[in-house]
Amino acid sequence: MTDEQWALIKPLLPAPHWDGRPDKHPRREVVDAIMYVVRTGCSWRQLPVDFPPWQTVYWHFVRWEDQGVTQQMVDVLRRRVRKEAGRKAEPSAAVLDSQSVKGADTVGADNRGCDANKKINGRNRFVIVHIVAKPADQRGFRVHPRRWVVERALAWLMAYRRLVRDYEHQPPTSEAMIRWAVINMLARRITRGHPAQRPGPRPLKRAHRTK
Repeated sequence: MTDEQWALIKPLLPAPHWDGRPDKHPRREVVDAIMYVVRTGCSWRQLPVDFPPWQTVYWHFVRWEDQGVTQQMVDVLRRRVRKEAGRKAEPSAAVLDSQSVKGADTVGADNRGCDANKKINGRNRFVIVHIVAKPADQRGFRVHPRRWVVERALAWLMAYRRLVRDYEHQPPTSEAMIRWAVINMLARRITRGHPAQRPGPRPLKRAHRTK
């Protein structure tokens, strides 16, 4: 994340020591690591060694999700994006669409299915986005540019490699991954046009092996 993006996200995280345990690693590095997993599609255990330990990153990922932190972050950032675009904070109408995503071997048989039309064995991903109403005088079918924003939103999600295929054992984890992708997109949109000020390179940590 850039400094501007971190400035948006930092105040939306729980207060330090919210669970009684001191933070051993900077929260910005933890958030960067979560974003890295979502963006690149790597597994938690494959996080580069210059990030905090994967166990720590995953621990924060789970705890923040249990506390509803990611949903609150999405709501706050979404409202800001809408207000800056001259819209009301909450939409008055929406369009719903789904996307069939192949499931990896880690997806259990009890929460996956087969899309007979698209011949995809996995899960259906549903999204809802704002849409303008059909003109009152319209007769018959007519294409409206805003009617297809839902397909555009699904295409944006597919830029995050962790979402190209569903690897998560439980659906709530898949939803969490989608929320983190949306958080990243909204933060980038809000700070668009700002010069990218990133922190200096972190010193690489050597991987220690024990016999």
